[in-house]
Amino acid sequence: MASFSPFGGVPGESYLFRVLGPFEVGDASRPVRIPPGRQEVVLAALVLNLNRVVDVSSLVDLVWGEDPPATARTQIQICVSGLRKILATGGVDATVETRAHGYLLIAPEDSTDLNRFRGLVRAGRELARAGDPAAAIELLRAAEQLWRGPSLTGLPHEAIANIAASLDESRIEALEVCLRLELELGRHEQLVSELQRLVAEHPLRERLRGHLMVALHRSGRQAEALESYQQVRRMLADELGLDPGKDLRDLADAILADDPDVTGGAEATGGAEVEVAPALAASERVVPRQLPADVVDFVADDTLIKEICTALTPSLQRAAATVVLLTGGPGVGKTTMATHVAYRLADDHYPDGQLYCDLRGTCGQPLGPAQVLGRFLRALGLPGQAIPEPLDERAELYRSLLADRRILVVLDDADNEAQVRPLLPGSGRSAVAITSRNRLTSLPINGRFGLEPLGGDLAVQLLGQAIGESRVLDEADAARVLVQLVGGLPLALRIIAARLAARPHWPLSWMVRRLQDEHLRLDELAHGELSIRASLRLSYEGLAAPDRRLLCLLALADGTTMPSWVGAALADDRGPSPADLLDPLIDLRLLEITAMDSAGEYRCSLPQTVRMFAHDRLTAEITPADQAPAIRRLVGGWTALVEQAHLQIYGGPYTIVPGQAEKWHLPADLVRRQLMDPLAWLESEHENLANLVNLAAKSGLDESCWQLATTLVTLFEARGYPELWESTHRVALEAVRAAGNLRGQAAVLRSLGALHLSRGEYGAAGSYLDAALKLFVDIEDPSGRALCHRDQALIQRSSGADDAALAQYELAEQYFITAGDIVGRAHVLVEMAHILIRMPDFARARSSLDEALGICRSVGFDRGQALALRRLGQLLTCQGEFSAAERTLQEVLAMVRASGDLVGEGHILHDLGRLSIRLQNAEQAMLYLTQAVTIRESLLDTGGAAAVRADITTLLEQRKGQGPLTSTACLR
Repeated sequence: MASFSPFGGVPGESYLFRVLGPFEVGDASRPVRIPPGRQEVVLAALVLNLNRVVDVSSLVDLVWGEDPPATARTQIQICVSGLRKILATGGVDATVETRAHGYLLIAPEDSTDLNRFRGLVRAGRELARAGDPAAAIELLRAAEQLWRGPSLTGLPHEAIANIAASLDESRIEALEVCLRLELELGRHEQLVSELQRLVAEHPLRERLRGHLMVALHRSGRQAEALESYQQVRRMLADELGLDPGKDLRDLADAILADDPDVTGGAEATGGAEVEVAPALAASERVVPRQLPADVVDFVADDTLIKEICTALTPSLQRAAATVVLLTGGPGVGKTTMATHVAYRLADDHYPDGQLYCDLRGTCGQPLGPAQVLGRFLRALGLPGQAIPEPLDERAELYRSLLADRRILVVLDDADNEAQVRPLLPGSGRSAVAITSRNRLTSLPINGRFGLEPLGGDLAVQLLGQAIGESRVLDEADAARVLVQLVGGLPLALRIIAARLAARPHWPLSWMVRRLQDEHLRLDELAHGELSIRASLRLSYEGLAAPDRRLLCLLALADGTTMPSWVGAALADDRGPSPADLLDPLIDLRLLEITAMDSAGEYRCSLPQTVRMFAHDRLTAEITPADQAPAIRRLVGGWTALVEQAHLQIYGGPYTIVPGQAEKWHLPADLVRRQLMDPLAWLESEHENLANLVNLAAKSGLDESCWQLATTLVTLFEARGYPELWESTHRVALEAVRAAGNLRGQAAVLRSLGALHLSRGEYGAAGSYLDAALKLFVDIEDPSGRALCHRDQALIQRSSGADDAALAQYELAEQYFITAGDIVGRAHVLVEMAHILIRMPDFARARSSLDEALGICRSVGFDRGQALALRRLGQLLTCQGEFSAAERTLQEVLAMVRASGDLVGEGHILHDLGRLSIRLQNAEQAMLYLTQAVTIRESLLDTGGAAAVRADITTLLEQRKGQGPLTSTACLR
C-alpha cells in the first residue's frame, strides 16, 4: 500500500466539529451546546468553510433566504459575538475572526470529521488511479466509518438541508467507487447483502443497482440480477415515466448474454462504469498553458494564499465547478495573485491545462462571452471551422470539452455576471478563478476574497526583492516611509521599485522626497506602461456622472473611515437609505467597506491612492463655488448629530452656549440608530469630528466650527481627551477671531478656561474666564455668564474661599434660571452642596442634592445623577453612615463604568478608598486607591494623582504602626 496520511487521525477519534451525522461541537468527552436557531446555522456555515472567509451576505442568505430583515447584518454580528464566547467558554480550540466582508473560523484542518472524510476519499481515489485498489478500498472504507447518520442532523433549515443533501451525495458517491473497486478484486459474494441494503435505501440510484446486478450475476444468481433490473425499470416507469439509463440497459443485456466482461471477476469493470467517449480522442487532446508569466518577486500574505488555494482545490462535495472570486481596488494585485495561485495548483490539481483571458472589464470595451469562448475552444484544440456561431452552442461545446478534464480557468478583470456566466464549466473537476473590481454577487461563488494593500513588513519585503535587500536594509526608515506614502499598494510599490532599479545609484530617500508632495505623487507613480493614475482612470471613467462627482466630493471628508451617510450629505440626497449612493463606488472597490457600526450601517474609507486621485479630479472638475454647498452639508450633518448626542446625554439643550450653525438633518430612523448610545457614538467618531473642526475653520464656517468644538467637550470631559479639547479649541478660537464672531470667541474662551480648571491650572483658567465673561456681558448672554460664574466658583474653592465660591454659585444659579437651563442649575446645586458639606451644613447640603437629583432624573441626565449621588455618598460618609455611603458610591461606580466615564471612575475609586480606610479595611482601601491613581495618571491629571498618592502614603504609614486606620478628611 502506498504511504499516505491525509490530516492524520483515525476513524472514531474525537473532532472539534462533527457534521457527518448530528451537528455536534466540542470534544467527545466535553460537548459544547450551541443554542438552536441562527447561531447554530451560522456556526455550521463557518465549519463547512473551515479556514475560509464566509461573506456576511452569504450568512444572511443562509439564515433568512430571500427576505432578510433590515437588521440582518447586525444580527449576524450578534450571533458571531455569541459564538466567540461559547467557543472560548467551552474550551474549543477555534476562533472566529472578522475579515473585511465576512468571518473566518480558524481551527486545525483535522478538527472536523468532514475534512477527514474528504482527505481519505481524495487519497483513495488517487491510489485507485495509481493502480493500488486494495489500498484505495482501505481508505474509502475508513471514510465511510466516519458517518454517524445523515449529515447535519438537527438543523431543520432549508439552505442547510441542501448542503446536507450534497454532503450525503458525496458519501454515497465515495461508497460507489469503493464498491466498484471491490467488485474488480472479486469480492462480489461478500458485497451482495450490503448492496441489497443500499439499493433498498436508494432504489433509484442506477450505479448502485448496477453494482448489485454485477455482484449477483458473478455469484451465480443471474435470475436475481435480472429481476433487480426489472424492479428498477418498473419503478422508474411508474414514478418518473422514464426508462433506465443506457449504461444500466447495456449491463442487463450483457448479463442476459453472459458477456465475459461482466463475468470476468477481477478483470471486469463492473459494467455500470462505461464511459462516453470524449469529443476529442486522448491522443489528440491539447493541453492549454495560457497563464501569463508569474511574478518573480511575488509577495503576499501566506495565510491568504493558502485560503485561496484551498478554495480552488477540487472538492468532492461539489458537483459543479469550483468558482472563486478575487476582488479589490485598482493596483491591489488581483491579477498577480490569481496568476500565482494558478501556477501553484496547475501541476497537482489541474494537469489538463490552464485557460486565461483578460476580459477587459475596466477598459470600456469588455470582451463578449462568445468571443472568449471562441478563444478557449481553439485553445482546447478545436479547429476554427468546427466552432459554432451562437453563444449557447459555444457554451455547450465548451462545457462538454471540459466535462472530463481538470482545467483551471482564470478570468481576469471581469465586468459583470452576464459576461462570466457562459464561461463557467459544468463539471466539478474544473475550477475558475475570477478577478474583478465588481462583486458579481449573483454568480455561484464558492469563495470570495477581498484583496487589500500589503502590510508594512510585506511591502518592505516586496521592495527588497525588487531592488535588493541590502539596498532596503541600508535605508530601512526611507523604505517604510515609501510604503506609507502609497498605502502599501502593490502596483505603486512595483512602480517605485522599477524606477529605483533603473537608477541603482539613487538612494531611496530621493524617491521619498519626490513623493512627499501629495499633489504630484500620482505623476511620480508612473514608469513605462505602469501607472497608478491610468489604472484609476479606467475605473473612474466607467462610473456614471453623479458617481464620479460623488467620488470627487468624498475627498473633502478627511479621516481614516467615514459613516455611509456622508455620501448622502455631499450629494444632498435625503432618501431613506443614504448608504445606497455609495454602492457603485464600493462595487468598483474605489471605496472600501471597513466595518459595521453599532447602528448596522457600514463604514467606508478611500484607499490612499484613490483619495489622491479623487482630490486631483475634485480640483480639476468641481469649482470652489460648487464645493462650498457640499462642505456646508457635510459639516451640517455632523453638527446636527453632535448636537443631538448632547441633547440626549443632558436631557435637553443644557450647559452649552447656543449658536446658529447651519444643520443638515439625516433621516430620523438613522439618527435614532446612530445615537442609541450617544457618548459611545461621540467617542467612536472623535477623529472625524476633530478633523471636521479643521475643515469648518478652513472653509470659513466659523459658527459651525466653535459650536462643534465646544459641544464636543461633552466627550472630551467624560472620556478624557485633553489634547483634542485644546487642539480643536485653538483652531476654533482662531476662526472666530478672524470672523469677528463675539459669541463664538466668548464660548471658546470659556471652554478653554474649563480645560485649564480640569488640569488644576487655576491662574490660566481665571484669565480665560475673565475674558469670556466680559464678552458675554457685552452681548448679554445669560447662558455664557452662568457658565463663567460656575467655573469661577471652582477657582475660589481651590484657594479655600468657600464664601466667595458660594456667591459665584448663587450668581450662576440665577443666570441658569434666566436662560431656562435646569441642568446647569442642578450642577450648581451639587457643587454648592459640596461646600455646604465642608462647612458643615448637612441639612442644606442634603436639600440641595435632593433637588439636583430630582432635576437630573426628570430629564434623564445620567451623568448629573452620578455627580449628585457621589456628593450624597460623601455627605453620608461625613455623617458616619458608612454602610449607606458605601452602597451609594458603589451605585455611582457602576454608573460611571457603564458609561465609560474614566474621569468619574477615578474620583469614585478615590472616595471608596477613603471610605474603606474609615471601615478599617486596609487591603480594600489599597486596591481602590491604586486603581484610582492609575486612572488619574492615564488622564494626565497630575494634581488628582498626587492627592491619591498622599492617601496611599498615609495608609502605608498607618499600617506599619499597627494602629487603627484614620482618614483626615471625609471628602475631596
